[in-house]
Amino acid sequence: MCSFRGYQYACYSPAFGWFDSTNGCYYGLLSPQPPAGDPTWQGHSPGDGAVYAEVCPTIAGNGMPGGTTRWWPTPPPGYGGAVDVAALAREAVRKMGLLGPAIGIAPKPGGHSLVGLPVWLWDNVSPTTWGPNTATAAAGGVSVSATGQVQQIVWSMGDGTSVTCATAGVAYMPSMGAQTPACGHVYTETSANQPGGAYPITATSTWVVNWTATTGQTGQITVTRQSNTSAAIGEASALNTN
Repeated sequence: MCSFRGYQYACYSPAFGWFDSTNGCYYGLLSPQPPAGDPTWQGHSPGDGAVYAEVCPTIAGNGMPGGTTRWWPTPPPGYGGAVDVAALAREAVRKMGLLGPAIGIAPKPGGHSLVGLPVWLWDNVSPTTWGPNTATAAAGGVSVSATGQVQQIVWSMGDGTSVTCATAGVAYMPSMGAQTPACGHVYTETSANQPGGAYPITATSTWVVNWTATTGQTGQITVTRQSNTSAAIGEASALNTN
């Protein structure tokens, strides 16, 4: 509930009320209604329409919550929350087309690494695999703008361990030699006994999407997306016998 000079009213935006997109104002129904003869009725009587708290942020002197009152013969346009702002936020997320990581890995899929050597892991950054990613959804005069960014990627390495990376990682280049990867993993056993002779790897990205509506409401949505790859790991002695 919102309040206005001791009255209570049901509200849509916690600070303002229900939004009327035709004039940029917010309205909340006063409860109880003012008594008969109160100036807020503007010459009308209880039961003849109703009195609403009115907030118009763009009008000087009427931009604070409960800025004034206004009698309406019928509910103001937009009153009652016909627009589901949270649903608009979810629609904005859908429009972003968020994906799991575009996995980069060294050695490349189909290649082999060795027990004790680091496997490099990274995301080939793009707006749909790392962010930032923005989208807007609108309905009924209300618009929601959202921005999403990956917060972390959790790499499940297939050997019972996982690696959490708060960055996208760094793509491996041959010139890097034996450097330690920004995001990577060292296997301690071969993948010989794994199905297909390789460890299955699942990369789960956590997207955090912050949104703002023209009603003044804000929120945050967290979603996850996954991608998969594999890593074949052998023994150094076995690979150097020839």
